[in-house]
Order: sequence, then structure tokens, then C-alpha cells
Amino acid sequence: MTKRTQLALATAVVAALALGASGCSDPKKGANSGPSAANPAAANDGKTLGGTPVKGGTLTVLSNQDFAHLDPARNWVMPAMDFGTRLLYRTLVTFKAEPGKGGSELVPDLATDLGTPSNGGKTWTFTLKEGVKYEDGSPVKAQDIKYNVERSFAPDLTGGPDYAAQYLAGTEGYKGPLDGKHLDSVKTPDDRTIVFELKRPVAEFSQTATLPTFAPVPQSQEKGTQYDARPFSSGPYKIETYDRDKKLVLVRNEHWDQKTDSVRKAYPDKFVVVMGLKGGQVDDRIIAGEGADASAIEYFNMRPESAPKVLPKPEIKARLLAESQGCTVMLHLNNSRAPFNDPKVREAMQYAVDKEAVITAGGGPALNEVATAYLPPALSGGKQADTLKIPASGDPAKAKELLKAAGKEHLKVSLAVSTGDKGKAEAFQQGLARAGIEVVIDTVDPGAYYDVIGDLSTTPDMTYTGWCPDYPSGSTWLPFVFDGRTIKDKGNQGNYAQFRDEATMKRIDEINAMADAKQANQAWIDLDAEIMKKSPSIPILLERKPLLVGPNIAGAYGHPVWTGTVDYGTVGLKDPSKSQG
Repeated sequence: MTKRTQLALATAVVAALALGASGCSDPKKGANSGPSAANPAAANDGKTLGGTPVKGGTLTVLSNQDFAHLDPARNWVMPAMDFGTRLLYRTLVTFKAEPGKGGSELVPDLATDLGTPSNGGKTWTFTLKEGVKYEDGSPVKAQDIKYNVERSFAPDLTGGPDYAAQYLAGTEGYKGPLDGKHLDSVKTPDDRTIVFELKRPVAEFSQTATLPTFAPVPQSQEKGTQYDARPFSSGPYKIETYDRDKKLVLVRNEHWDQKTDSVRKAYPDKFVVVMGLKGGQVDDRIIAGEGADASAIEYFNMRPESAPKVLPKPEIKARLLAESQGCTVMLHLNNSRAPFNDPKVREAMQYAVDKEAVITAGGGPALNEVATAYLPPALSGGKQADTLKIPASGDPAKAKELLKAAGKEHLKVSLAVSTGDKGKAEAFQQGLARAGIEVVIDTVDPGAYYDVIGDLSTTPDMTYTGWCPDYPSGSTWLPFVFDGRTIKDKGNQGNYAQFRDEATMKRIDEINAMADAKQANQAWIDLDAEIMKKSPSIPILLERKPLLVGPNIAGAYGHPVWTGTVDYGTVGLKDPSKSQG
């Protein structure tokens, strides 16, 4: 992933936390098998742990690091988007607070409905609910949403979703509102009406309006890059204190009104985020579940070495969430130069890779499943396609045959991985060696990984990373990963294969122009199969998100849209009197 690739930061930041667990499900079944009773990490799939919360108390979130961004114009990392949009600010539209498939359903948030299209889908109008207020009691206005959309264009406010730039008309050369300039394509005829004029029809604009870009920021609260440290709340909580890299404390926004919000339940009185914990501290503290840690959840993934402390123990395993992240992790082949500018060599790579070995290196089949297509199951009807029907362990004989036909029987290629993925890199190395392909591994610090692979002057022959949808639509996936027009000399994100294919780009434009969302969805699935045949990248695995919760936690489930992160809008405590802080 990239910043948004829910695997972007979700993978970049967590690269050192390679998932791990033991299990006995059959990896050959791959993505198509779905959760299995034989998979010990999937036992709580689709469940809400701990029953219904009781209002009150302090819920603690334990983390190894700070948030990337909390400014809604810059927030494009899945766990942070979940945290920000459920607790601190509301968006025009959001996702239902439910585990499983129900969590993908759109519901109004600040708006009274999901928006009204007109002008053939090129104009979208939203009406705001009455009575929605900020933390100081002032009303949320349509002009505040317009202002934050405009902020997303500011060069200094980097890192956020760029859908406004993609979709809105008349944005060429626009640099945001900080110099006093505003967009004509976002109109606010009154305080409760906002109208977006788009470059082209976008049938799924309601889903786009779930992103933090479409949260309100009053111009009077503008603090530039400093807004990250103190977003002005329109949600159920406000920031009491924020000591970067150490602790964030949220308390109730007394002006938030449950009557205007059908999604958030705001059970705890307070959220305390403790940051900077080292090694396995987070896991060990929640496994022990003593004191304040009994009322704690973890922000990032359970570490692989913790699996033996959790999976064999029913009372602890009952507190483990491990929903599918909904992302596909891939081995990207650099299509811009030899040897991977040859389609036959790329096809050989599909057969040469041993995905089973990579899954074992990642902790085993309990938390990893074989990927057989690019689009994750959530975007393809709940089941990944298997266009090429290659065994999960590969077919080195077939790979050798294809390489011989291409005149490339002996290859030496480079592979860059984040430090935490070294074990997986070695699994690639050993698997590809069976077909006579020598791999030179370069491990890169997680903080620099995406800069290295996103710079065309430093990107290697192969890179390993994933991509996740911003919302359940193929339009948030295939165009970002395989549209050659998205490639940048520096800051390239998504199309790490540098895949430039005219037929693919033409089809992307045709699908984007479709007014019927169902027709477009099937078209994305069909395009996935066509791209698979051209093999710009190799889908490797689908990861689950293992998260432990304390024994006093209630209402916890992994939300399907936010890559299996705990839904902060509905989590709380069994007994608030037992919490501390």
C-alpha cells in the first residue's frame, strides 16, 4: 500500500511487525476458502467481543508510535482514518458500525442522506443535518466542509487523499485556500447545502464522501501544519492533551448530540493513547490484562512471537481479533527495464514464486492466505478470481520453460523489502532459485522504504508491498496500481511496477465513465483478469489484522473497511469502574 494503500502506511509503518501465528488451515485453498474453523486466528471473525459496553470509564489504546496525521486533510492511513473519523470529526457520509459485510454499508453522517446526483452524475448535492456542533458549541456549516476540501490541495498539507483533485472540475493549478483563493466547483448556497461539480460522472461519489477530506474545518481554526496536533472536534470527543510520540488524551465533546449521530455510541468517558512502547510490550501487557491494561486495546498488529502465547490458550485467544485486512500484498516487477519489460519473463515469474514459503515466513496460514488475483475478495464478490490457476507453491518447471523460450534462462535481479520483511524476501529468494533466478536482497529501513521504491532513480527490479481500497470499489484499486499516468519520478505510489499499458489505461477511462456502479464493479473484476495475464505484478498474499483486547473490553470488532482495525465508534468497557486513568 502506500499512504492510502491501506497497506501503504498500514504496511509501511507496520513493516517491522510481520504477522505471525501457527495454524493448520490449508494455504493452497488461498483467498477463495474464506475463514475456516480450522484457522485458530479466524475464530472471532464477524463477532463482537465482550458484549454490549456500559457507558463510562477510560479506554486505553497501546501503540508503538504516534499517528501519521490527525489533520483530516492529511489523514490517509487506515487505522488513523478510523480513529479520526469515529472520534474527532465527522464526514458527509460514513460506514455502518457493524462487523462483517454490514460494515460496508453507507449511511449518512453530517449529511441528511447519501447525496443527490444530477447533471448525469457530474453534480452532487448534500444537505447537512441541523443541530451538529463543534466542541465550542458553534454550528457545523457547509462552508467548513468546502474549506477542508480546499485545504487538501495545499502543498504544505501533504499525505492526504487526492480524490478531490481527481474528481473536482477546475482544479488545475489550485494550491489551496491558505492564500485566500477558493474553488468555484464547490458551492455553498447556504449554511446547510454543499454542491460538488465534477470533471466527469462519478457514480460512487457518496463513498468518496466518507473520507476525512469531507470533514469540516472552520477557516477560523486554521493552523497550517500545526492543525495536526489539535484538530477542532465535530465528533463525540475532543483533544484534552497531546504530547507527540508519548500520549494523547481525548475527553467528551459535550456539544456532540447523539440525536444527530446514528453511528457513534461514544461509550467511554475518555480515550488515552499511550505511544512509543517497545518490542512486545503492547502484546504482553494486554495478554496479562492487569490494571489499566484490562481496559486496553492495541493500535497496531500483534507481533509474530506473541502467537504462541495467545493461540493455544482459549481464554486469551477469545480476546483476539483477526479480520481480513482487505488488502492484497504483491511482488511488483519493474516493467520499465530488462528483464521485466519482457511479458514472457513476467509470466515466468508468476510460476516461479513459492507463495506457500512466503506465507510460512510471514507467520503461517493462520494469519495469511494465498492471493490469486489483484483485487481483494471484498471487491470481487467475496471471492478472489484465479485466472492463472497456478499452484500456491509455484511450478518451477513451467517457469524454466517460459524463461528458456524468452532466452533468459539465467537471471539475476534485485529485491528491496522493508527490514521487517527480510524473512519473506529470503522465501522469495529460495523459491525463485528453483527456476534459476538469482535474487539479491536489499533491506530498507521502514521509514525510508516508500521513498526508495517511489523514486524512479532508486527503485530496484522488484519491490514488495500491498494496496488496499479506500472504500469498497475497484476504482480505488486498479487505477492507482496499474494506470501508467499515475507514475511520478519521485513520490510514486501505487504503480511500483511502472506498468504502462495503453489498453489498460483506455479501459480504466471507460470504466470510470460508467454511470452504473454494478456494471463498473463487474468491469473492474474483468479488467483484473486481463491485467493478470500481462503479469506486471504478482499477487502474493492476503493478510489478517491480529489485534488483542483486554478482558474488560466490550463491543470490539474489526471493521471491514478500515482493514480490520477496531471500530472506535462502538468499542467500550464491560465495567467502567475497573478502568483507570
